[in-house]
This record gives sequence, structure tokens and C-alpha cells, in this order.
Amino acid sequence: MSKIIVAIDSFKGCLTSAEANQAAAEGILQKMPDAEVIQIPVSDGGEGWLDAFLSATSGQLVDVLVRDPLMRPIMAQYLKQEDTAVIEIAKASGLTLLTPEERNPMVATSYGTGQLIVDAVRRGCKEIIVGLGGSGTSDCGIGMLRAIIDAFAKGGSWDEVHQLEGIHFTIASDVTNPLCGEYGAASVFAPQKGATPEMVTALDARARQFAEKSALHFGYDRQEMTGAGAAGGLGYAFLQYLNADCRPGIDLLLDAVRFNDILEGAERVITGEGAADSQTLMGKLPYGILQRAKQYHVPVTLIAGRINDYQQLFDAGFSQVECINPPALPYEEAIKPETAKENIRITTSMTCYQ
Repeated sequence: MSKIIVAIDSFKGCLTSAEANQAAAEGILQKMPDAEVIQIPVSDGGEGWLDAFLSATSGQLVDVLVRDPLMRPIMAQYLKQEDTAVIEIAKASGLTLLTPEERNPMVATSYGTGQLIVDAVRRGCKEIIVGLGGSGTSDCGIGMLRAIIDAFAKGGSWDEVHQLEGIHFTIASDVTNPLCGEYGAASVFAPQKGATPEMVTALDARARQFAEKSALHFGYDRQEMTGAGAAGGLGYAFLQYLNADCRPGIDLLLDAVRFNDILEGAERVITGEGAADSQTLMGKLPYGILQRAKQYHVPVTLIAGRINDYQQLFDAGFSQVECINPPALPYEEAIKPETAKENIRITTSMTCYQ
């Protein structure tokens, strides 16, 4: 019996990881009805991070009343697994919580993410894993830190917070940008959160000032570390104030599901994303899966709705690279969920095993 692993990222705005996986599995089974198809919902720390962990591991969802980026009350969730908490910052501080007209990173706050951390700590969690994708904020994590101070120091100062001693934080991010400058959080990411050029300049200056003051306080400066610019500078706050480790989100998830064990005896892995090109090779989810599969000499098929840089993808080690959409298919039709599902089914049934 052939063993096929399916681990496809979400097609943003179209299909979740689980939906894409299911369509691929159906296509495989049309051609290979006796195959053992193992579906693994995946995320690199952004959209679907919590759902991926929940599907792959045990635990319970905890509901918490928190503040959204505009300080409005909303219900958010995190996953509790014994003394480990898995947090997706987009649940409390996400861009999708704001309408396009509401997006303003000058005022949007990460306060709600801090409230999720506070709740997890109060429930006895000693290990906190945080997915940093999909933020609607660019406040360097100041809002998150303020929520922690408000809860544990009665609004005093950070030095009065002692409840986090002995708690280990790990942030999941594939963003390597520093906090400030040309490649920093404000310059690269704030425009998609509603920032004008003038706002970008002001946000970058605010981040630089915050980092300088923080460095004077602690005696070290982590604004250049990998991940510092993630989630509007939330990465920096975790690194500087919470001594977090930063790891690629896909590695954290694959470790959690014991992916290396699942690879034993597999005939093929199918992964994918909405659009694949040379940037896929810069630490994105399908590339992380490829690196694991290479260790076990398992071939990897990459599927996507749009593909460029075919040769670079082949040179990186993908054994097959397949666009699910016919060349003449209009974009508006291609992104319809039912169309995408059917094209994934056709692709995996007709081309992946030639």
C-alpha cells in the first residue's frame, strides 16, 4: 500500500489548509484507491496556526475576553495542552479583525495578545508558543507589554512583573527582518496595515526610540535579531522583554506532529501554497517540508495556484512542480473555493504520479 503525506498551506482568501488537503486526498484516492493518505493541516505561524496545532495534537481551546486592535472587546482563543499554551496573535491582534477603513497602525494595539498571555500564565502554563503571522498592529509589542503590566503589576512598571519568571516563550516566524530601518517592521509591513508614507516614517522613529530606551534599561539590544520585525515589532518585544527563542513556524508544527516519524516509509509528500516562486525557497512553509522530506529521501510534489521560477524550484529539490489552474482560467474564477478544490483534485489525480 502506498503511503502519501499531504501537507498543503492555506490558499489565502480561498481555501484553508484542511480544505486543500482534503481535495488533494480525494484526487489521490481517485487514482490510487488503496493508498494510505495522511493529511496534516499546516501553518507557518500565521493564518490557521491554532487550527493546525489543534488538528495535530491534543488539548483544549480556552476562550478569553480580550481587546482587539482598536481596544474593542472580543472573544479570542488559545490552545492549552497541559502546561503549554499555543497562541495565534491574529486571534486578538489580527488584521482581519479590522475593516479596510479601520486600518491605522498608528493607533492599533497588541494589547489583546498580552491578555491571552496573562490568561495562559494564570492557568499554569510554563511553555508559551506564539505564532506571529497576520497582525494588524505596528506597535513594537508595547500594547502587549502594557497588558501584562496592567495585570501583574497593577499598572506599575515592567520591573514589577515577576509572574513570568520560569516561563519559556518561543515565537514562530519566518520573518527575518530587523525592527527598524529600510527592511524593518514599519517600512516593509506597515503599508499593508493602512500606513501612509508619513506614518511609516513616524512608526519607524517610534520603534527606534523604544528600542534605544529598552537597550539602556536592559543593557542589551535585540532589535537586529531574526524575527524582531515580525508582527509589527511584536517579535522584538518577545525577544527583548521575554527572552523568547525564535524558530520557523513550520519547524515547530512539524516537531509537534512528529513529522519525521510520519515520513518513515512514505512514497511521496504533496505540499503547496497559493502562489509559488523563488520566495518559496526563503523559508516558506513548502520549503520547510521539503527540507524534512529530503532527510528521508522522500520525493516532494509542489502544487500552487500560480507558479513562477520553475527551474529554481526544481533545483531546490522539488521532484514535481504543478500549477493547478489551466492557463486560460480567469483569476476571478480560479479563486472560487469550489473551483480551487476541483483543480487540486484533478492535479493530484492526473499528474502527481506520472
